[in-house]
Amino acid sequence: MVHKILFSFIHIFLLINLVIVNAQSSSNIELLDIEKNEITKTVPTNPKIQLEAERIIKEIDNVVKNLKPIPDKGYMIKIPLEPSHRVENKWIYALIDEIIIIIPKTKSHIYSYLMMKINLIFSPSTQN
Repeated sequence: MVHKILFSFIHIFLLINLVIVNAQSSSNIELLDIEKNEITKTVPTNPKIQLEAERIIKEIDNVVKNLKPIPDKGYMIKIPLEPSHRVENKWIYALIDEIIIIIPKTKSHIYSYLMMKINLIFSPSTQN
């Protein structure tokens, strides 16, 4: 009986370790085209982008209520945070390990500016 219980605990322990190993995410920044529903570019993260992502998190000061969470056209940028960043404000208290920036495709100057910045991030010269 003791052997069966010990054997069961070993299996459970091994399964938990497998789940933890598989749950680790990529350390690449990914650009997803929403309309195509595919990742179009990836680049390794770097300290400069990490700092910018943390600055974005710290500057959140409001919640947008009337927003379509995922637009029909545009881009999403997934930026992993290494190490995780603690967020404490009136909306959330958590450790954040990645952020996703959603950029809806519009005919505004802001969209053009953001796309120019994205192209700089994902250009081959920044992949060092």
